[in-house]
Amino acid sequence: MCGGLARWLRALGHDTFYREGIEDSELVDIARREGRILISSDGKIFERRVIVEGAVRALPLPRGLKLLDQVEHVVRVLRLGVFEARCMLCNGRLMPVTREEVSGEVPARSLVWAREFFRCQGCGRVFWRGTHWQRIECVRQRLAALTYPSGGCLS
Repeated sequence: MCGGLARWLRALGHDTFYREGIEDSELVDIARREGRILISSDGKIFERRVIVEGAVRALPLPRGLKLLDQVEHVVRVLRLGVFEARCMLCNGRLMPVTREEVSGEVPARSLVWAREFFRCQGCGRVFWRGTHWQRIECVRQRLAALTYPSGGCLS
């Protein structure tokens, strides 16, 4: 139920685990084992002993929030910074690659105008800062202001 939130947290550079349809018990176990913060709008999950006793850190996500309001809520409450984006699909790190390395994988028109290309170390997909990135970057800047209201730097 938090797939969109996971993608945006990855766009902000945060190592984020998400798997659709995961059972609550497995989710809680992964959060405990990997030291992750569990974020959910499922009220029942917060009744589990490991969460109530604080063995698993958890953040309830208010129901009814639109996606970007969810992201803003999480960034504000957890005081998250904005870092180099991760793959929004698989959570892998994005590494710079040359135009030549990806010439057979990128549309010719993008090869002409795009200056930077990245390959995900996890899934191998190639990314570049297309027109969609302008919207993503606007959101990243707005969210960075929540954590760094004095105009601090993004890394």
